[in-house]
Amino acid sequence: MKLVWELFVCFLLWSGLFFIFVGTVGLVRLPDLYTRMHATAKCDTLGTGLVLLALMTQVGGFVEVVKLIICAAFVWSINPVMTHLIGSTAYIRGTEYVPTTFFRDCYHDPYPGREDLRREDVNA
Repeated sequence: MKLVWELFVCFLLWSGLFFIFVGTVGLVRLPDLYTRMHATAKCDTLGTGLVLLALMTQVGGFVEVVKLIICAAFVWSINPVMTHLIGSTAYIRGTEYVPTTFFRDCYHDPYPGREDLRREDVNA
C-alpha cells in the first residue's frame, strides 16, 4: 500500500513539473503576448497546484498542510486575476497580436450596463 501511495505522490509531482515545463516552453516559443500569457497562466496554475498537492501529502503536521493550502489558494486566485489584468492592459495599450492568431474583440460588443458608464470606448 505504501508503494502505491508513493507512486501516486510521484505522479502528482511529475505531472505538476510537466505542466510548469510546458508553460515555460510556451513562454519562450509562442509568438505574441496574448498566446504567451494564455500558456503560462493555465500551465503555471495547474502545475503549481499539483506540486503543492504532492507536498501536502508528504509534510508531517497539520500546520504545514494549512500553510500549503493557503499558498494554493493564493496561487489559484491571484494568478488568473493578474493574467486578466495583464491582458486587458495590453489590449487597452494596443499591443499587436499575430494576425493568424484567432482573436475575438469582445470589448467593443455591447454588454448590459455599458450605457451607465457614459463612454463609448473602453480606451476612453
